[in-house]
Amino acid sequence: MKLNYHHLYHFWQVARSGHLTRTAESLHVSQSALSHQIRQLEERLGQKLFLRQGRQLRLSEAGRLAFDYADAIFRQGEELTALFTEGGHAHREVIRVGAVATLSRNFQEEFLRPLLDREDMELSLQSGGLDDLLRRLSAHRLDVVLANQSVRGDDQHPWRSQRLTRQPVGLIGASSLAPLPAFPEGLRGRGLIVPGPDSSVRQAFDQLCDYHRLSPTIIAEVDDMAMMRLLARDTHHLAVMPPVVVRDELRAGTLTDFGALPGVFEEFYAITIRRRFESPLVKRLLGQSSEALLPTAQE
Repeated sequence: MKLNYHHLYHFWQVARSGHLTRTAESLHVSQSALSHQIRQLEERLGQKLFLRQGRQLRLSEAGRLAFDYADAIFRQGEELTALFTEGGHAHREVIRVGAVATLSRNFQEEFLRPLLDREDMELSLQSGGLDDLLRRLSAHRLDVVLANQSVRGDDQHPWRSQRLTRQPVGLIGASSLAPLPAFPEGLRGRGLIVPGPDSSVRQAFDQLCDYHRLSPTIIAEVDDMAMMRLLARDTHHLAVMPPVVVRDELRAGTLTDFGALPGVFEEFYAITIRRRFESPLVKRLLGQSSEALLPTAQE
């Protein structure tokens, strides 16, 4: 018996959404009919394609493999349609990148820079919490997730963490504060803007303060790097952050990096999932050098 591509298409749509009812509504079929078609596809392939988690459907290992094939088949079909209906221009490849909400926008821009001027592709940029982004990655709704921590994959979640680069974390403040003594003397009597307690940077900073028996004056705990950048720029407090966050202000001279904190780094990771078909564009992003991702403030 030949493969039923109608069933495969409906499986592909459910896998993309992760939700049976929602997909049935969008396809204008009943939920029971959609479930029956997927069961028939599973019987034809001899494999269970979905695992249920509450109301959500998660792809099994066989389901991930089937999705890769289905994705290639139906995206090529979309390209063929576009080729004849859009003036001869092929359908552009879509690269879907997720980033944790706390990650520096400047770093994200540098990571994406090799693709920003291309007209033969489309970027989809999404932000959110790490757990939510990983769910989207597992459901093949993202190609790569940018984060400031690694994750460990397993048989059910074949995630791969690649450290892209790391940068020392420094004391950043208004240039009018200069000259400022080096750490640890520079902290004494100064109000500090620091990342939230769940941040790996904050945890390393707290350990450094404990080692030097410092009791810093915390003015604000900020998870969002964009907000930390504004507070560093518009107050006379020092911010504990990697220089990439305020790269433009450092270049303009409105902010000064008063020195790196010993042993405190922010690491940048790209998290992907094992795929049968790897996008050359994603490979290009992942192959960038550390120097390209973190140009100095003087460049």
